[in-house]
Amino acid sequence: QIQLQESGGGLVQAGGSLRLSCAVSGRTFVFYTMGWFRQAPEKEREFLAAIRWSGTTDYADSIKGRFAISRDSRKNTVYLQMNMLKPDDTAVYYCAAGPLSKPGVYDYWGQGTQVTVSS
Repeated sequence: QIQLQESGGGLVQAGGSLRLSCAVSGRTFVFYTMGWFRQAPEKEREFLAAIRWSGTTDYADSIKGRFAISRDSRKNTVYLQMNMLKPDDTAVYYCAAGPLSKPGVYDYWGQGTQVTVSS
């Protein structure tokens, strides 16, 4: 079993950038597909990006070209670089991990980090 801890959220002006981190403990993340999600008030949780053991990535259309997922194997950490932020990006951002054998399934979740984008 693994544990996930997000950090890096905060308040930023529209057009600014933030980098979220997801520290993975308990097991190396190469055994999992790692994903980022977000949930805004009164909205459903939304998939943003994923990175597989091979390094291949997937992105939601809503953030493609503005956000980038990456990882550092030495630090066992996954990142979400967010650029050109908009007020609509305001949400709680979650890191998640899922088994390689079940694409799209995420069994482990962090507690989330708040991102607030002011206009």
